[in-house]
Amino acid sequence: MSDKIKPDSLVTLHYRMAVPETERAVVRVSTFDSRPATLQLGRGELAPALEICLVGLAVGDHEVFELEAGEVFGEHTENLVERFARADLPDDVELAVNSIVEFMVEDGNKFPGLVKEVDDKSALIDFNHPLAGRAVSFEVQIIGIL
Repeated sequence: MSDKIKPDSLVTLHYRMAVPETERAVVRVSTFDSRPATLQLGRGELAPALEICLVGLAVGDHEVFELEAGEVFGEHTENLVERFARADLPDDVELAVNSIVEFMVEDGNKFPGLVKEVDDKSALIDFNHPLAGRAVSFEVQIIGIL
């Protein structure tokens, strides 16, 4: 076992990501009330800005990192928001505001999009990460390092 996290460490940890909403943070993801996560750093399992926060921490460390808007998931980009005619969307896709719709491109890759608006004729889909352009609070408790 290593005593400090390195950029290629296998890490078991609890983590919580929240975004500020006026006076209080809204939790978006948390493992503190469930099983801890095990992540291989350097393989894209965690956003690079979050991995940087972990490097140098040791087992037992419990830290909270406040990251600036756009630092973790990039800026919100308007050209990643697109309106689709209902006729151009598959019939088996249920469109509801705030639901995720997955699109497959010709090479087989899939891209999730968040439904922002829907009416009888079209749907507005946002392909930005849901936390793009947002400040993020990242709380971690390190359980194990390999």
